[in-house]
Amino acid sequence: MSFSIWEILMLVCFACSWPVSIIKSLRTKIVAGKSPTFMIIIMIGYLCGIIHKIVYHYDWVTYLYIFNFCIVGTDLILYFYYRKK
Repeated sequence: MSFSIWEILMLVCFACSWPVSIIKSLRTKIVAGKSPTFMIIIMIGYLCGIIHKIVYHYDWVTYLYIFNFCIVGTDLILYFYYRKK
């Protein structure tokens, strides 16, 4: 096993939490209290993880980083969509 179970568990926990935020935005159409700056910083962190995996240690965990990046991106898109309303 060449990957870290702790890295996987961290990514799975985050992957479980972001859909809750997305569902709340979709149901209430309210994004007050969300921080686009925070979400962008999180996305930058995932992007750094993706780059590290591609350059130094490519394995299937890379796809967990990509999934998390996309899910936070979805939440960020919803923020800007509902912020205007």
